[in-house]
Amino acid sequence: MAEFIINQEVKTETPTIEVTLSTDKALPLGRHTFRLVVVDDSGNTSIPDEVTVIVADTENPTAVLNAPRSVNFASNFELDGRKSFDAGGGRVVTYLWTYLGQP
Repeated sequence: MAEFIINQEVKTETPTIEVTLSTDKALPLGRHTFRLVVVDDSGNTSIPDEVTVIVADTENPTAVLNAPRSVNFASNFELDGRKSFDAGGGRVVTYLWTYLGQP
């Protein structure tokens, strides 16, 4: 496991490495480039190879709908979706409201 810091090499003697992330140190959404250079037992250094990894929000957001449990006849009331969230790193930008009638 390794914590990557921009432009700082992480040296290993194994051909694989796990990129260690946490919620407080997550990579932001978007494209991230990683580079690999290998060195042989004679000290010869390879040409770098690079790969771009796209960090994407693939989790569905969660709708949280709050409303009063009862209202007076012919009175206005408010539906509240402010507690809705997107744990996948995105942000809620649209609310789609539908009246479904009586149960």
